[in-house]
Amino acid sequence: MAIGIAARIIKQKKPIVISFLIIAVISTIAQFFVGVNYNMVDYLPEEAQSTKAMDIMEQEFDGSVPNTRIMIHDVTVQEALIFKDQLSSIDGVTDVTWLDDAIDIKTPIEIADEDTVESYYKNNNALFTFSIREGDEVEITDAIYDLIGEDNAMSGEALDTATQQKMAFTETMYAAALLIPIIVIILILSTNSWVEPIFFLTAIGVSVLINLGTNIFLGEISFVTQSVAPILQLAVSLDYAIFLLHSFSDYRKKVADPTEAMQLAMKRSFPAIIASASTTFFGFTALTFMNFEIGSDLGLNLVKGIVLSFISVMVFLPALTLMFYKWIDKTKHKPIIPSFKNIGSKVVKLKVPSLLLVLLLIVPAYLAQGQTTFTYGIGEQPDSTRAGSDVIKIEEEFGKSTQMVLLVPKGDIAKEEELVQDLNNLDHVTSILSYVNTVSAAIPPEYLEESVTEQFYSENYSRIILNTSTATEGEVVFGLIEEVQQTAESYYGDDVYSLGESVTLYDMKNVVQKDNTVVNLLTVITIAIVLLITFKSITFPIILLLTIQSAVWINLSVPYFTDSSLVYVGYLIISTVQLAATVDYAILLTEAYKENRKEMPALKAIKKTIDEKLFAIAISASILSSVGFILWITSSNPIVGSIGLLLGRGALLAFIMVVFFLPAMLLVFDKLIDKTTWKANYYKEK
Repeated sequence: MAIGIAARIIKQKKPIVISFLIIAVISTIAQFFVGVNYNMVDYLPEEAQSTKAMDIMEQEFDGSVPNTRIMIHDVTVQEALIFKDQLSSIDGVTDVTWLDDAIDIKTPIEIADEDTVESYYKNNNALFTFSIREGDEVEITDAIYDLIGEDNAMSGEALDTATQQKMAFTETMYAAALLIPIIVIILILSTNSWVEPIFFLTAIGVSVLINLGTNIFLGEISFVTQSVAPILQLAVSLDYAIFLLHSFSDYRKKVADPTEAMQLAMKRSFPAIIASASTTFFGFTALTFMNFEIGSDLGLNLVKGIVLSFISVMVFLPALTLMFYKWIDKTKHKPIIPSFKNIGSKVVKLKVPSLLLVLLLIVPAYLAQGQTTFTYGIGEQPDSTRAGSDVIKIEEEFGKSTQMVLLVPKGDIAKEEELVQDLNNLDHVTSILSYVNTVSAAIPPEYLEESVTEQFYSENYSRIILNTSTATEGEVVFGLIEEVQQTAESYYGDDVYSLGESVTLYDMKNVVQKDNTVVNLLTVITIAIVLLITFKSITFPIILLLTIQSAVWINLSVPYFTDSSLVYVGYLIISTVQLAATVDYAILLTEAYKENRKEMPALKAIKKTIDEKLFAIAISASILSSVGFILWITSSNPIVGSIGLLLGRGALLAFIMVVFFLPAMLLVFDKLIDKTTWKANYYKEK
């Protein structure tokens, strides 16, 4: 940054501070008008099979795919029918399905097909399935709870969405209440003034608020973005403010005039801040290329946040600091943590074990992270919640269950009857609702009233509803979806569509697995280019990327070795975010080492660098790690929780790799680095 630009910013310090604060206040108000989307289906690409199926069903049929189940204890068939009417009368509840839709209950149910009956009515317990209107899940599920009371149970996708909506705001507040004091404590330990942390948090806090407010131009954001983006922006960009104010503090010791000290600090810290911001910016930009748009939604917000944080630190923070720098002077205190002297020599002694350990781990970690078992949806609610305990009650009585809807071309009743018989013979299909087996294949539909046929036939399509005894996701149900699709295609060719929660998750699996390669490749390439430009070297980018990518692989391999499943969206996002957010530690250490290496031999340079930079890297890593672990602890949403856990663990692993493995690599490849770096000017011993 040129001194002239810095001078102009400083000259206009009052208008700048006032302008930023006004924009922050407006943005704070604006964020309350930003919609939050909790429906993951909306983020599938338009070409996904289930997206096309949903569009066709909305055009052709009034009904929707059932997304909720209710179990009512100890009722007769007649009482269950009365309850069905009460449930149907709730505004927003549609397509209530029970036993009377599958069989003629005027005849004794004892002579009906046992599997069909027990899908709906078992041990005097009635199980209803129905749809809840999208967008009003909280109000409608509350009304249903009032109807069914404490003794009965409800579960399903719509209830999960309602639960997430209720928890999102309180959990965000809870996370912030835990996180801000921890960050303040970490910052107090890292500075020599009691109020300096307030300057850091104000500069980044203002940029976070502006980022949240400017989402109003996007219309809505995903629930993942709402939960993760503000806290991640704070954690990742706090370094920029620390770089600037530490530099300002250094120049205050050399220059009497605070204004001149700030100009010099802005010029000196600009390359480090722009390099740090660039790697994070391009890493997050890679997320915007995801076909599964939750990733691109988060990526866009984080990219916007990084740009705003950079502007805030380089424009707002210098102006704010010069207006109130006397507060920093008045609240000086002695360093709380002693400086890290001679720790570099201890770290260097571990270079051989560090190299051997990482080289032993890197291949198994890379292979293991590719073999992890994944889940693709929001996942199950905790057992401690009513939603979680209700799922257990329903599954204990009726087992696991999910519904699929199949749309096939209308017209050939004989072909449709054959298809339904074939589908009925598939494993895990418990019952089927279609015109041919619920009304009768012998009765032409045009002879009947529309009220009888409308749930099965539209102008162009026949709708077949399958009840299955599977979970909503996993190998079993995904295999069944493929079987159902192949069976239907053998009769109707490509003009067949399936939809339902499990089908959506199946499509999600196929979409995000394609995203993985593209996003990771883009992240590595863009960060490599930034490192190439920053260090003007071929070797430095390879060493730095290997250091951080190894930490990513080790982090993502843990679920495989602990035999636990991982939410795939969290895995995909974190493989990019960890690399983009923690490569800064490696840049900070390598930049300092490169300068020290011009004045002294490699061993001495690396020891001095570790002594000088370990504290700054530890502070940055502890903030990011705290953010991750607090997200994990406070969030009941498995996607947000998994991102938090992976981020917390990843920041710690990246710190360990940068402190132990990176110095060892810099020493081992010192001569190669010298030869492959433009104008390295390394110190040569005489």
